[in-house]
Amino acid sequence: MKKIITGLLLASSFLASAAEPEFNAKQLKQVAELRDNASNSDLSYQLLESLTTEIGPRLPGTENDKKAVAWAQAKFKQLGFDKVWLEEATFPEWRRFNESGKILTPSEQPLHLTALGHSVSTPKDGITAEVILFETLDELIAAPANSLKGKIAYINYRMNRDIDGNGYGPAVRARSTGSVEAAKKGAIGYMMRSVSTAHHRFAHTGGSHYQDGVTKIPNVTIANPDADQIARLIALGKNVTVNINVQTEDRGQGTGYNVIGQFNGTQNPEQYVLIGGHLDSWDLGTGALDDGAGVALTMAAAKHISEIKRPKRSIRVVLFAAEELGLWGAKAYFKQHANELDKIVAAAESDFGADVVYGFESNVSAASLPVVRAIAKQLAPLNVEYIGKNSANGGPDLIPFKNATSAPIFELHQNGTDYFDYHHTADDTLDKVDPAKLKQNTAAYAVFAFMAADAKTTIKAKPVASK
Repeated sequence: MKKIITGLLLASSFLASAAEPEFNAKQLKQVAELRDNASNSDLSYQLLESLTTEIGPRLPGTENDKKAVAWAQAKFKQLGFDKVWLEEATFPEWRRFNESGKILTPSEQPLHLTALGHSVSTPKDGITAEVILFETLDELIAAPANSLKGKIAYINYRMNRDIDGNGYGPAVRARSTGSVEAAKKGAIGYMMRSVSTAHHRFAHTGGSHYQDGVTKIPNVTIANPDADQIARLIALGKNVTVNINVQTEDRGQGTGYNVIGQFNGTQNPEQYVLIGGHLDSWDLGTGALDDGAGVALTMAAAKHISEIKRPKRSIRVVLFAAEELGLWGAKAYFKQHANELDKIVAAAESDFGADVVYGFESNVSAASLPVVRAIAKQLAPLNVEYIGKNSANGGPDLIPFKNATSAPIFELHQNGTDYFDYHHTADDTLDKVDPAKLKQNTAAYAVFAFMAADAKTTIKAKPVASK
């Protein structure tokens, strides 16, 4: 009987322990105070204003990129981060100098275009050729061999508008490899409709890639109204000839830096929550939405946490280098920290503009879901909905981490309905950021990062499926 009673008492103790909340009343009070402080603070907007005004565009490898690194170091130190350091990242450096275009036939009209990242130059007088239209990349791939000899291939794919930006992926396929497929068919140049949901007359730049053994041809996008104009002319049966002139330079290997700031945890400082964005931007605008906002709000979120309480685990803010030219800072970080990824208890990147966070999603082990649900409950007052699919992808700079056994990924889904109106254009400037929405983002990241760092249970990644 004594053994039975002892067993029952042990079982009862275990059940009581299992039912203990992840956060006690004092912690939840701190969360509420943190949420309110961040929701009413101008810090994130002040940081964003400073970055976009004092530095401006930050194309990797440029003087402004170097100034941004120094800016970030100084701001981390001013904000009182315990540790601030740099980690080197190399990347293929590229410059844009001049670009212009025009329709020549059936009548002369200006053509608003921009070179895609890594595009080669045209001759100094540009290239002039007939335009051959395709609606999708797959149609271009299916074109007969040599059918585009001496022509300019043009893909007219229209990106759809949606809150989660789901039209971006299919459009990026054409942006990334369209010039390669066009060159295989004999084309001397490649154009595409901007990867954009806008009606304004700005062309949207972005990354593109060449392939060894395939001729490199000039590679541009055109503003959506101009794309419509060309499509209408071709639909009327007109022979459309254009001149494209872009002057660029491949400068070989460049060197940049991930800039990292950390507030140390009180109990397990070697474990950390990773938040951040990418410090670089394209050269056309000032990179306010992409990704100055992500830089500013994650720096501010960490600072607000430090003012309430130092959590058990560290808060690390990583400002990644050279994201726009191919995730080079993220790749360097992953490589340098490959043997210690199990120290990351949660990772989230803000790189989708500055509209409100509407959803919260994880990609963690099943045992970690009680912590996730507790965090979601404290995000609800910010009108953030819990998305329980547990299949978050994270931001672009987290792509190298997704297959790691020890990187729990989170996504604070932002409303991207209008994001691709401004993305990668000259119109990506500070005036497009609503300070109230930026505060809501900051508060959401602060609540998430604090609770992930201070939870009783250490959040773990999903186990890798056996092959």
